[in-house]
Parts: sequence; C-alpha cells; structure tokens
Amino acid sequence: MTDADFRAQVLDARLPVLVEFTAGWCPPCRQMGPVPAALAAEEGERLKVVRLDVDTNPETTHAYKVLSMPTFMVFRDGEPVRSMVGARSKLRLLQEPADVL
Repeated sequence: MTDADFRAQVLDARLPVLVEFTAGWCPPCRQMGPVPAALAAEEGERLKVVRLDVDTNPETTHAYKVLSMPTFMVFRDGEPVRSMVGARSKLRLLQEPADVL
C-alpha cells in the first residue's frame, strides 16, 4: 500500500482495517514477518490487513504521527480507533483491538 491509495484501501474500506506501519531496517518489524499476512488469511471476512512502509510513504506516516515501528493502527469507518506500538503475537493483534472490531 502507498500514500496514493491509502484513502481507497483504508479510509474508504467497508471492513475494519489493521494497518502495519513498518520499515525494512526495523528488526522488530522483520521479526513480525508473516504474522500480519497470517492474520489477514484467517480473519479476512471481518478484518482487512495492510502494510505501509514508513520510509517510502512519509505523508501517511506523518499524518498519523507514527514515530515507532512497528505500529499497528486499526481504522474503522475511516477513523483510527486503536494504536498499538511494538511487535506482538497474532493472538495479541486480535485481542487488543477486539472491542473496536
């Protein structure tokens, strides 16, 4: 995903969206590896999962004041409703925002 399609992919989405703000140089981001993709495969009917590289997409990164990676933000109806900073297990990525999904 890029700054250019953030609106279409996230803000205009019909499902809640989990955005992973990540960077190639970030060890915890690399540690997350396939976790968001696995989450997308398992929860795709109720949750959309996308990845945004902070280095190549500074507009969105700055707009949502992302300072640490990885940062996970849940968007619902075009608005950020939950932010989580740091690497997490797949289970925690589902449990922490459960009340807003």
